[in-house]
Amino acid sequence: MDSITFSLYLLLSSSLSLLIFVLLRSSIITRRHLRLPPGTLGLPFLGETLHLISAYKSENPDPFIDDRVSQFGPIFTTHVFGEPTVFSADPETNRFILQNEGKLFESSYPGSISNLLGRHSLLLMKGSLHKRMHSLTMSFANSSIIRDHLMLDIDRLVRLNLESWTDRVLLMEEAKKITFELTVKQLMSFDPCEWTESLRKEYMLVIEGFFTIPLPLFSSTYRRAIQARSKVAEALSLVVRERRRESSERGERKNDMLGALMDEEGGGGGFSDEEIVDFLVALLVAGYETTSTIMTLAVKFLTETPLALAQLKEEHDEIRARKDNLEALEWNDYKSMPFTQCVVNETLRVANIISGVFRRAIMDVDVKGYTIPKGWKVFASLRAVHMDHDHFKDARSFNPWRWQTNSGTTNSVNLFTPFGGGPRRCPGAELARVELSVFLHHLVTRFSWVPAEEDKLVFFPTTRTQKRYPIILQRRNVPTSCIE
Repeated sequence: MDSITFSLYLLLSSSLSLLIFVLLRSSIITRRHLRLPPGTLGLPFLGETLHLISAYKSENPDPFIDDRVSQFGPIFTTHVFGEPTVFSADPETNRFILQNEGKLFESSYPGSISNLLGRHSLLLMKGSLHKRMHSLTMSFANSSIIRDHLMLDIDRLVRLNLESWTDRVLLMEEAKKITFELTVKQLMSFDPCEWTESLRKEYMLVIEGFFTIPLPLFSSTYRRAIQARSKVAEALSLVVRERRRESSERGERKNDMLGALMDEEGGGGGFSDEEIVDFLVALLVAGYETTSTIMTLAVKFLTETPLALAQLKEEHDEIRARKDNLEALEWNDYKSMPFTQCVVNETLRVANIISGVFRRAIMDVDVKGYTIPKGWKVFASLRAVHMDHDHFKDARSFNPWRWQTNSGTTNSVNLFTPFGGGPRRCPGAELARVELSVFLHHLVTRFSWVPAEEDKLVFFPTTRTQKRYPIILQRRNVPTSCIE
């Protein structure tokens, strides 16, 4: 080692040691003045991020929170994704965090997600603009809109996809096609075509970059995601410009989300093309990724619970027997699926596609005897509550019957929050339930199946099955009146 290299080495070592000392001293000083939740900040810079990622890359991510809850209690301090963060596994605290959106806390997500969704996405909007856009989204996904306008398309597109299935399919891939086509139809009135399939493939790359280091130089996955995001934005921008031209030249307005965003009189309007594109990007992600995963995991859990699958088939065979061969499901049919809703609830609870929500304290916040400092991240863990044996009997077992009498839960509105809560509760909650119910109906009345090979759940970067859940299908021999 030459003298210059050695000098640089000493300088870097001294600087790093000094920085670590300052960080630790700053942490100690902060703790003297504020009663932080107990916990550890882990290693300098990295904190406990590697521990968190390692847990979520395993078959069982729960010990990351379980171990810390057993050591520190349901509210604890850690350091993940580059920031000190307070984790909450306490249902009352979670509700407090969610309900105080915009007052004590604001939405805050890792840079990789923020960059890929766009600065104008609903997930990152705040204040009056978020309230306006959330309300607009709700108006296109409420029960009456689903009943009167969306139900027919949901039924038609699910049927269309199932008709093309062979005797062996990757269920997660097929479910993603279905949910993407449904979302594109609802947002922009496009039926499935080469353009929508090309757009979907780019979306897959975008989502893969959500939980990566947001530096293209260090992450090839993130670099591909950024490039794919650019292609998606370009494709959607062309659609927006064409819609504006149709509106100005022919006065045409389609009754979809994009039309509402451009409608000056209907609560939308006044948005730039960039704002509309960011908004559509986020809604496509929300409608595509989460619902398709729930579809896949519902089938996986049912396959592993034969009694539940048999009861579900019986419920849907009865519905199909009341209808003509090609007759679509209607709202009344959806409302006559009580056991299906138990399956939906239990899948949402066990799967925890959204394991929790990130917020940032906008002032010092006192909760349960602790202080969350201004500027700190908080993570309200929905999964930790859903998988807690104190709240749900045999919490880590799939048991849809628990929802028939609520005998498997304690009586509290804070406990079951698969769609979040407060002002940011998922506006598409009912729509997701309907899509899953219609999918299950056509699946169980048309097919029986077995897993093609053993598959397992993985949780990083998102919840999914490792092999996309391959199944071998056989068309059911059902009475003629039930054939569609």
